[in-house]
Amino acid sequence: MLVLSRKIGESVIIDGRIKVKIVRCDGDVVKVGIEAPADIPIHRQEIYDEIQQSNRQALQTGRSPAPKLNRKDNEKISDRQALAAGLAAA
Repeated sequence: MLVLSRKIGESVIIDGRIKVKIVRCDGDVVKVGIEAPADIPIHRQEIYDEIQQSNRQALQTGRSPAPKLNRKDNEKISDRQALAAGLAAA
């Protein structure tokens, strides 16, 4: 794992296509902006884990691999759009 220190407004570039920018720090919460091509999926770890678990279950039961998400999770999945809008306003 690469560990870097960044200040607000500083960025890290991954593979020349993904930009990770430190947008804001509020106490122990760091707001991170991610700019990436639309074909690269970006998920919070807990959502990614849920998708993976759902996919494993689908392989075992033969049901659809799409996870069942409640409204709260759907709003969080759209974090990428909200973040993009927030970066434009920042």
